[in-house]
Amino acid sequence: MRDEHKGLFPHIESLKLAGISVHGTLSQASLDLINESYEFLNGHLLPHAQAEEATLYPAVQKVMGTPYATATMSRDHVEVEQLTYELATYRDQVTATEIGAKQANELKRVLYGLYTLVKVHFAKEEEVYLPLLDANLPEDDARELFEAMEVAAGEAKARVVV
Repeated sequence: MRDEHKGLFPHIESLKLAGISVHGTLSQASLDLINESYEFLNGHLLPHAQAEEATLYPAVQKVMGTPYATATMSRDHVEVEQLTYELATYRDQVTATEIGAKQANELKRVLYGLYTLVKVHFAKEEEVYLPLLDANLPEDDARELFEAMEVAAGEAKARVVV
């Protein structure tokens, strides 16, 4: 899981870079960053979140002894999904390099919101959940959990509609 997160961090930083690139005039590089951000979110991050909901979070709930242990993290997933939908809407509207100030501000809001939310979400998993699982799950159980998560992520990716 930590290795997967390391592989995702550059994409998270790209969300910020995409936000920085948004102005009244969008270069092709800006449009590419926006498209790449959406593709990352829709094709990789949201399936990753679905896999966490199906496998990781039940394990955390069991270790912590409450079904509410992951409620705030699940809420993060809902918000990431909503912001990804908004990004898709704005991305589809931005077909030219000229955009208005309102549209530019909305795109920035969505991209910066996604950047901050995802970055903090990953930090919570890395700093709270993974050490908790390290301390409370036998190595074989942890391996099975993360293998199940990979399977769940693969299944979620197979359902992605572009």
